[in-house]
Amino acid sequence: MNYAIIDELIKRAFEEDFPYGDITSEALIAPDAQAQAVLMAKEAGVICGLPVFARVFALLGGVECRLEAQDGDIIEKGRKLAFLKGNTRNILKGERTALNFTQRLSGIATKTRQFAQALAGSGAKLLDTRKTTPGLRCLEKYAVSAGGGLNHRFGLSDGILIKDNHIAALGGVGQAVAAARAKHGFQRKIEVEAADLAMVGEALAAGAEIIMLDNMDDETMKKALQLIGGRALTECSGNVDLPRLQTLGRLGVDYISCGALTHSFSSLDLSLIIQQQR
Repeated sequence: MNYAIIDELIKRAFEEDFPYGDITSEALIAPDAQAQAVLMAKEAGVICGLPVFARVFALLGGVECRLEAQDGDIIEKGRKLAFLKGNTRNILKGERTALNFTQRLSGIATKTRQFAQALAGSGAKLLDTRKTTPGLRCLEKYAVSAGGGLNHRFGLSDGILIKDNHIAALGGVGQAVAAARAKHGFQRKIEVEAADLAMVGEALAAGAEIIMLDNMDDETMKKALQLIGGRALTECSGNVDLPRLQTLGRLGVDYISCGALTHSFSSLDLSLIIQQQR
C-alpha cells in the first residue's frame, strides 16, 4: 500500500470533515482526556481497509491502534476488528473518516468475494473496470483484489483497449488496430471491443490479442467463442450480475469484467464504540 497516496487522500478527507476543528468534541472533551474504543462488525462480510483505518489515527497522533484482523478476512457479525487507545478528541475526530474508508472498501471486497465464488471452478477470471469513484481508484481496486478479483487496467496509460468510439473515429476495426500497432509495435497487447460477430471477425483478421465480447446475449457469445477458437484471449462485459455469472463462466470466456464491483455495492456496516474514558 502506497502511503504517500493514502496519506493525501486521508488529509483531503480531514479538510472536508473538520476544516476548522471538531467544535463539538472541543466543547465537551478536555484536551488531555484519554479513551479506549473498539471497531466492531455489525454484519458479516469481507473486511478491507484496516491499514487505512489505522493510518487515520496515526496522522492525527496520540492514538494507538491494534488491528485484530487482516484485509481479505471473512468476518462475522460482532467481530472485534481493532482496538484504539489514546486521545479522546482525536478518536472522535477521526471516527467518521476512518469508518468511511473502511466501510466502503469492505463493501467492495464483500461483493467481489460473492462474485468470485460464483465463478469458482469455471476457469473464468473476474476483473474490475475503471468505473470507480474519482480519486479513490487505487483503494477501490485494492479492495477488489482483497475480495478475490483481478484488476483490469488502472488507467488509460496502462493498456490499449479499442472501444466503439475509437472504431467510429477511425472508420473501422482494422484501421484502429493498425494505428495502435504502428504506434506501439508489439510492446503492448491490443484489445478490441466487439459488439457483434462481424466485429469479432474483423478483430481476428487485424491480429488483436484480446477480444472483448460486449453486451452480447449468450447465444451470440457462444458463436463468437467458436469463431475465435482460441486465437485470442476473450473478455466479456456488459450487464454482468450475480445470477448471470455462472452462465458466463460455463461459456468458456477467459475473463469477465464487472463495473458493479466498484459502482453498485453496499458499504459494510461497521461501528466504532468508545468503551472507556478517563
